[in-house]
Amino acid sequence: MPTIYGSAAEAIADVLSDGMTVAVGGFGLSGIPADLIEAVRDSGVRDLTVVSNNMGVDGLGLGILLENHQVSKVVASYVGENKLFARQALAGELDVELVPQGTLAERLRAGGAGIPAFYTPTGAGTPVAEGKPHAEFDGRTAVLERGIVADLSLVHAGTADPAGNLTYRLAARNFNPLVAACGRICVTETEHLLDEFTDPAHVVTPGVFVNRLVAARDREKPIEKRTVRTVRTEEVAHA
Repeated sequence: MPTIYGSAAEAIADVLSDGMTVAVGGFGLSGIPADLIEAVRDSGVRDLTVVSNNMGVDGLGLGILLENHQVSKVVASYVGENKLFARQALAGELDVELVPQGTLAERLRAGGAGIPAFYTPTGAGTPVAEGKPHAEFDGRTAVLERGIVADLSLVHAGTADPAGNLTYRLAARNFNPLVAACGRICVTETEHLLDEFTDPAHVVTPGVFVNRLVAARDREKPIEKRTVRTVRTEEVAHA
């Protein structure tokens, strides 16, 4: 059974240290463990390697760790929405390893499954493959990629039951299940702590992967990019 903590700060206080590798769930601002990220910022740890699909946006999500200069390396597949990330990378303040998105997902999955490495044709013949072993399978060149095992995983779930079994809400599922499995220690913030056990048919992340739980604070969920259009009079008339 995972241990339930009263706050995000308490849940990570004794497992954070300088120089560790932290895998973080979410995609942009969808499904990010916002409470846990803020707790990492407030802890003051430094020299982190952060593994995540991206680093959020300026001032939100993982962007707050960049603002506080707590990150020395980023392993990600997308950097386009964070201007500070781009500036720090171009200035040589950050070591950035860009990974194709599907490859990143599989590296996380492999790490959680105990698979040390795998071959994929994705990235062959590009800078992504430089310095990595190559092999040919059925006439196609493939690149050897390492599985990712993080020191700490930070996850956001929709529900968690007493055994730590997790479900996720809609698109917030994204990278969270993969991140949950790949960490030596997994800390999960959840929107709902259930009293009853989840129907096994509905479990996404088995509780065996989850070490610590904390109830997520109520907060307004930010929208990364809002797109609107002007509705014409004739469209309203025909609605």
